Amino acid sequence: MSDRLQLGALLAHPDNGGVRLVAGPADANWAGVVVETNEAALPEDGAGRLAVVTGAPPTRPWQQDALVRRTRDRGFLALAIPEADGFGTGTRALADRLGFSLLHVDRPMLLAKACWQLVEARDSLTLGYVRKVAQSIEYHAEGLADLLRHLSTSIGHGIALIDSEGVLLEAGGRLPSEVHAAIDFGPWVDLTQAGQGAAASVRVDSPSREGLRVAFFGDGLDDRQLSALAVAAEVAMPAVAARILIDEVAEVSDASVSSGVLRDFVDLRGRPDPDVERRMLERGWRTTGYHLAFRIVGRSRVDALQLLRFVTGALGRIAVDSHATTSGRGVSGWLTFAEPPEPPQVERYIAALRDLHVEARRSFNVATAVGSLASGSAGLTSSLGEASDAVRIAANRSTTGWFVRVDGLGLEQLLLAWTGNDTFVPAARSLLAPLQTGNGELLTTLSAYLDHESAVAPTAAALGLHRNTVATRITRAQELLGVDMADPEVRLALHLACRAVR
Repeated sequence: MSDRLQLGALLAHPDNGGVRLVAGPADANWAGVVVETNEAALPEDGAGRLAVVTGAPPTRPWQQDALVRRTRDRGFLALAIPEADGFGTGTRALADRLGFSLLHVDRPMLLAKACWQLVEARDSLTLGYVRKVAQSIEYHAEGLADLLRHLSTSIGHGIALIDSEGVLLEAGGRLPSEVHAAIDFGPWVDLTQAGQGAAASVRVDSPSREGLRVAFFGDGLDDRQLSALAVAAEVAMPAVAARILIDEVAEVSDASVSSGVLRDFVDLRGRPDPDVERRMLERGWRTTGYHLAFRIVGRSRVDALQLLRFVTGALGRIAVDSHATTSGRGVSGWLTFAEPPEPPQVERYIAALRDLHVEARRSFNVATAVGSLASGSAGLTSSLGEASDAVRIAANRSTTGWFVRVDGLGLEQLLLAWTGNDTFVPAARSLLAPLQTGNGELLTTLSAYLDHESAVAPTAAALGLHRNTVATRITRAQELLGVDMADPEVRLALHLACRAVR
C-alpha cells in the first residue's frame, strides 16, 4: 500500500493544486498517475491509475456522465479535472455507484507534480520541505510561537512543541490526543500514525529543558510524507532549540526586572515615589483601584520561573486584570478591580485562586495564601504583605490543602494584625533587642533572610553580601535569641517581629 498513490496523502500535500474530492470513495488509492490535455488522449489501459486532465470538462450533464463512464471503462479509478465541483448530482451519484473518485483541481500541473513527488521522487519531496524550513529559519521571529507559525505556514502542515505530558505550543492546527499518545519519546526520530492523524517528530536538543520534541503533523500523511517531514523536523530542530534558549534568557531577565520593581514598590510601604510608579505602569501594573494579592511558595525546592509560567497562564483564564512575578522562592501576584467588587464576587475570585492552587499542586509542591481586599497603593502593599505572612501558615496547613486566606484565619489573623499595633511592637522590639547592637546588621540580615523564604543565596544577593557572611550572621542571630529557626512557627514569629520593628 505504501508504494501506491493515496488520496489522503494527496489531499495532505501542501502544494496539490487545490485538489478536492467531489465524489467517490474517500480512502481511495491508485497505482500511479497519467496526465493528458483531454480525455480522448488517455491510454486505453488505465491499470488502476489516476487520470489528470488539464483541459476544461464538458458542460452538459449527459456529457459529464459519459466522461466518467469512459474514463472508468478504460481502467482508471479516478479522474481529476478543472471545474469538477460544478458537475451535477447525477454525475456525482454515478461516480459513487461505480466506486470511481471524481476530483476537482484548480491547477492540474501542480497536482501532477505532487503526484510525481509522492510516487517517483521522494528526494524531491524531502528537498522541497527542507528548502521551506531553511527559508523559515532566516525569518526574524519575535518568539518561539512566531517561529512555529512561520514554519507551519511555509511547510503547509501543523507543527507542535510537545513533551510527554502534552502539547506546549502548536501552530497550523491541533495535534490529536491519540497521535500524541502514540508518539515514542525515546528515539531521536519517531514516525507515528494513529487513526487518520500522523506525525513526524524529533527530539529537541535543548540544554535548558529535557524531554521536548518538535513534530510536524497532519491528516492522511503517508509513509513517504512522514519520512520527508522527519528530515524537515531535524533541520528545524536547532532553530527551535535556539529560540527556546533565547526566549528563556529574555524571560529570566524580564522576571528579574519585574521582581525588582515589585520589591522596590513594597519597600515604599505605600509612600509615593514617581520613579517606582512609572516603572510599575511601564509593566502594566496599576496601583489604583482595588487589589486582592496572593503568594505562592514552594514547600520544597521549586523552579520559580516555571511556576511563574504556570501561574501566568492560569491567571489568563480568570476574567479580571491580573499580574504576577517571581519573588524569592515563589510567585507574588494580585488581581485588580476598577470598582470595589461585591462580597460574592470576591468569593468567586478567591475560589478561582484556590482552583489555580489545586492545579499548580499537580506539578509543584506549593502553598498559597490570599490577602484581603484593599484599595490604592497602600492597600496593594498591605494585601501583598498579608499574603506573604500568611503563606507561612499555609505551608503547614495540610488540613486546608496548603491554601489559606487571611480573612479566614481567625486567631492567626489577629496575630498577623498585631504586628502593627501598640501591644505587639514593644514585645517585638524586646524580642529582637539582642540583635540591635552595633549597627544592627544582624537584624537587617535576619529580616532579609526571612523575607527571602529563609534562603541564603537570594538574601546575599539582596544585601550585596557573600553567602558565607549571611550564613554566619544567621547562626549568630539564632544563638543570641536562643531559638531554633528550623521550626516554622519560630520563623513565622520572628518574621512578624521583624516586620513590626521595621
